[in-house]
Amino acid sequence: MSHLYLTSAPKKRRRKTTTSLISTSTMEIKATLILMFLLFSSSLASLSLDKGFRVELSHVDSKQNFSKTELIRRAMIRTTHRSSRLNGGQLFSSTNISTSLQSGGTSYGEYYMDLAIGSPAQYYSAIADTGSDLIWTQCNPCKQCVSQPTPIFTPSNSSSFVSICNSTNLSCNYNYTYGTGWTSGVADEETFTFGTVKPVQANNIIFGCSTSTSNDFNGSSGLVGLGRGELSLVSQLNTSKFSYCLTSFLSTNNISPLLLGSSATVNESTVKSTSFVKNPSTSPQSSYYYLSLNGISLGTTKLSIKNTTFALNSNGTGGLIIDSGTTFTNIKTEAYQAVLDGIKSLVKLQTVDGSSIGFDLCYSLSNNMSPPVMPNMTFHFEGADMELPVENYMFLDQDTWCLAMSSSDGLSIFGNYQQQNMHILYDLEKEMLSFSSAQCDKL
Repeated sequence: MSHLYLTSAPKKRRRKTTTSLISTSTMEIKATLILMFLLFSSSLASLSLDKGFRVELSHVDSKQNFSKTELIRRAMIRTTHRSSRLNGGQLFSSTNISTSLQSGGTSYGEYYMDLAIGSPAQYYSAIADTGSDLIWTQCNPCKQCVSQPTPIFTPSNSSSFVSICNSTNLSCNYNYTYGTGWTSGVADEETFTFGTVKPVQANNIIFGCSTSTSNDFNGSSGLVGLGRGELSLVSQLNTSKFSYCLTSFLSTNNISPLLLGSSATVNESTVKSTSFVKNPSTSPQSSYYYLSLNGISLGTTKLSIKNTTFALNSNGTGGLIIDSGTTFTNIKTEAYQAVLDGIKSLVKLQTVDGSSIGFDLCYSLSNNMSPPVMPNMTFHFEGADMELPVENYMFLDQDTWCLAMSSSDGLSIFGNYQQQNMHILYDLEKEMLSFSSAQCDKL
């Protein structure tokens, strides 16, 4: 989830635009970055996608030996922070950058992907994010860089690095703010290599060379935007589709596949599809993947939720998006209350306080008691019902059993906990989201 702010260039370097929607200097410079993309698009992504390619995703908490409770607590903190920022929380700006760096903050991102930048290739692990567009990494010389597991990228060491600003006289400075965190620097062009088992190379990728970054990105070396905007990886590769299949949340050491191009296919015998909802034209909503959700059921019982609850309003508020960077699904308060009431009507166990891990509804399972058998929870998307098994909406940790969802006062978000062991296909040409149950660690 992101907002893009770019500093104004000196007048002699600015280029006029005829776009009628631009009314502020911020939007004008953002349009300049998009213009820069269009000018170089003829040479972008020399990678052949005839057969597509695969990238492995690893969870941000992999190989950390966290307990189940700690995994959930960390994920809930990320979810709450991200959701609150998206629904009207304070965004970072130039006036509070120093404070944010000093205080740290809640980390951003859920899954890493391996990539390499430059010639010779310098390898990094970056956050994959369907809720934003910009591809970026930290670059030398740094102004306010933060610690990362690999050496910071040095453009002067790469023979394929191109400084687009110098070659086009365009203003390429950016300040990109996310649900949590921010990064700023200059947009440039480089060769990227994706994957480690069967690496593939893409030339002329426009990316952010960040020289200042907040300490909010889980110790990663940057971020790869997979959103709907022109600067995202999927747009720059000119691929019409991509998919991912996220393994079980508690199997943090398992690898989840991300497939791009023609290799992104789902099981046709069980696949279901729903259309994307047209995005608002304003940033950051223009990057999101909106879906039309008409209701929710528990087993055969449809919950009391108005079919307009998840509607996207004409002013860009409300709606529901699918997101790889949010762990637990957030839904409008009235819908969430209906889910709570539905669970309570089926479960007669003693409730316990789940606030220590961020959950509103938890049950006690004393004396090694097993949780009761529960029906699937069905999300009724327009034209496609997604059935979630109990492990995709309840969380079990020894003697505690909790509903793994939360409420929202604005934007609803379908998170990755509910997507586990579901092969999710984003078809950008057909404007469709397709999904099928899968054993993701075997895909």
